[in-house]
Amino acid sequence: MIALIDADEAEHERCRAALSELVPPMLTTWPVMTECMYLLGARVGWSGQRRLWQIIEQDALQVADLSTSATARSRILMEKYREVPMDLADASLVALAEAEELKQVFTLDADFGVYRYRGRESFEIIPS
Repeated sequence: MIALIDADEAEHERCRAALSELVPPMLTTWPVMTECMYLLGARVGWSGQRRLWQIIEQDALQVADLSTSATARSRILMEKYREVPMDLADASLVALAEAEELKQVFTLDADFGVYRYRGRESFEIIPS
């Protein structure tokens, strides 16, 4: 999300091109939103944060609430990948992907090359 919004990010154009190939809305979690808002505030300021809010208000990005089971799964994932280590934002995305049966993840985070969908399969990472 940061590279989509911050034009100064090295991967900005690649992410925008990959996004144009997807059918909205994208789905994320509140831990990811918290991390994105913090990073955008530090790097770009309110203008970046405002843009992220606009993306949500345009329904191009939906923020999912985590179920009790997805929250518990996040803890299990963080323990399993503690050597990576896996943060709450990443764990919540993996748990949400498993709950919603989604294998595509829009991320530049190389750790998603390590994480496994339902413990077995690789995620399809966009942009590739």
